Amino acid sequence: MIGASGFLGSAKSRLLPASVPFRFFVAAAVGHVLLWGAVLIAANDFPRFRGGAGPSLAAVHLLTLGVLTFTAVGAAVQLLPVATTRPLVAVWPIRLASWLLIPGAVVLIAGMATVDNTWMIAGAAASTLGLLLFAALLADNLRRAGSMPVVRAYGWAAFASLIALVALGLALSLDERFGFLIDHAAAARAHMILGGFGFMGMLALGFSHVLIPMFALSNAPDQRMAWFGFAAAAAAVALGTIGALRDVTALQSAACVVGVVAVGLHLGLMHVALAGGMRKRLGLSFVLIRSSWVMLTLTPLAALAALQGWAGLGGPTLFGLMALGGWLMTLLLGVLQRIVPFLASMHISRASGGPPLLTDLGIAAPLKIHAVCHLIAIPALGLAIVLDSAQLAAGAAVIGAVGALAFAAYLASILPSLSSGRTRN
Repeated sequence: MIGASGFLGSAKSRLLPASVPFRFFVAAAVGHVLLWGAVLIAANDFPRFRGGAGPSLAAVHLLTLGVLTFTAVGAAVQLLPVATTRPLVAVWPIRLASWLLIPGAVVLIAGMATVDNTWMIAGAAASTLGLLLFAALLADNLRRAGSMPVVRAYGWAAFASLIALVALGLALSLDERFGFLIDHAAAARAHMILGGFGFMGMLALGFSHVLIPMFALSNAPDQRMAWFGFAAAAAAVALGTIGALRDVTALQSAACVVGVVAVGLHLGLMHVALAGGMRKRLGLSFVLIRSSWVMLTLTPLAALAALQGWAGLGGPTLFGLMALGGWLMTLLLGVLQRIVPFLASMHISRASGGPPLLTDLGIAAPLKIHAVCHLIAIPALGLAIVLDSAQLAAGAAVIGAVGALAFAAYLASILPSLSSGRTRN
């Protein structure tokens, strides 16, 4: 049984300084607000976006780098050592990674927005170095871990995808100036698959095997089915990446079919974990998590429809929104609602002594505003893509921005207690 106490028994000995994961979470919250602002600026172009530098590409990377990657790195560097019972070898590499990755992403995205190749290359180089440092820490922790073989397998798949992802990303930024890639569009498609499904997707699926049972107080997923799920997910990523690079529709379609199998196995395991859990009332965060699973179910179907031309001109954009915004961002924001107060509570003591209650941390009302706005904004943006409506895209962006500001307000309400190390109660 994976109860919180069992999972975290000696976790405090593996805690990083609070400033390390929270700098990534704060950066992700800022990126979340800027993302919707960029969508608003790019509303005329976004519903039919097919690549190329400009505000739409900046919006996509505010999502992938500014929200998804920052959240994943902050969570992984703290949760993986706790889960594997192997602390990081040192803290300075991840601090250095943050000083490279966060400013590098700012410069890269600014270069994309302003179509400045020099900024794009400089930002891509710094981001690449930061991500490689993170990858080295990830690999070292996975190498030393002796438990949770399925989670480790997902971690190694994410590591391999990350290495290929940053190599392609750097090549794409250099190609904007030097034009050496044979097929820029094919490389960009493979870059998206490696980022969304290889790196982020594998981390999300792997950590779900730990976090969902922990939240629900249930048994670990069945190992045999978990291995089948991993094999299907890894095969889907490999087929999709190769198919995108070689522009072979049959391979990409096969990836979609295998992806349906992987999704079915994963969601089956998650359903069993929730059904058998001791905790039934899982709160607002699971409204987002369950909504993300709905979008995950639709993602391979949307990809297949886009490949076959069944989804119209907006099919590829709709697929990207479902995968990156609908599934991954919704899932990570739901998980972040859980892990932010939990991690903060381990660094804070109450004025009356002892650890604080999670209800003592932060203001809960903004989370309700965020959930409502987010669950309106994503479908509205999807409808804008289907209808090719700039007005609807702009409206969705405004609603999404309100939700993002509310989420940032919630995070900001926790930081004062975190910096002082005490709560008032």
